[in-house]
Amino acid sequence: MGSLFGELEARQAAVRARVEDLEGQIAALTGLLGTERGRLDRLTVTRETLEELAAEGVAVDAVAPSVQAEPVGGGGVVGVQTVTVWREGMTSADLPPVYRDIVDVVDDAPGPVQAKQVVPRIGLPAQTSKIETTRSKLKRLVERGWLEEETAGLFTVSGHRTENRQTR
Repeated sequence: MGSLFGELEARQAAVRARVEDLEGQIAALTGLLGTERGRLDRLTVTRETLEELAAEGVAVDAVAPSVQAEPVGGGGVVGVQTVTVWREGMTSADLPPVYRDIVDVVDDAPGPVQAKQVVPRIGLPAQTSKIETTRSKLKRLVERGWLEEETAGLFTVSGHRTENRQTR
C-alpha cells in the first residue's frame, strides 16, 4: 500500500506544479490582455474624436502630433506615464517614479524576480490586481529595453544595461 500512496503523492505534486505553472501563464496573459484592451480603448477614442473633428470640418490630416517620438520622464498629461526606450547612458532616474521603483527592485535582486515579489518591495499590498498591474509594467519595461524576461514571468536586468553599468 505504501508504494501506491507514494505514487499518488508524486502524481499529485506533478499536477500541482502544472496547475501553478498554468495559473502563472494565465495571470501573465491576463495582464497582457488588460494592457492590450487599454490600448484598443485609447485607439477607439482617438478614432472617434478624429471622426467628430472631421465631421465638424477640421482638417484632421493636417494635425501634426505635438508629442516626442520617444518621450522621457512622466510626460505632461496627468494620469499618463510614458516609458521611454532605454538608450545608453540612461538610468532609472529617467523613468516615472513607479517604473523607477520597479527597475531599482529588479536591479537590486540577486536573480530573476516575479511580479508578486516586486509588489511588496514597491510598497503595494499583495493583491491580485496590484500583481497584475505590476506584471504589465514589467512587460512594458521589457518592451522598452529596461528589463529582460528570461522565462515567462521571471524578470531580470537587461544584458545591455548590465554591460553599461559595469563599464562605468
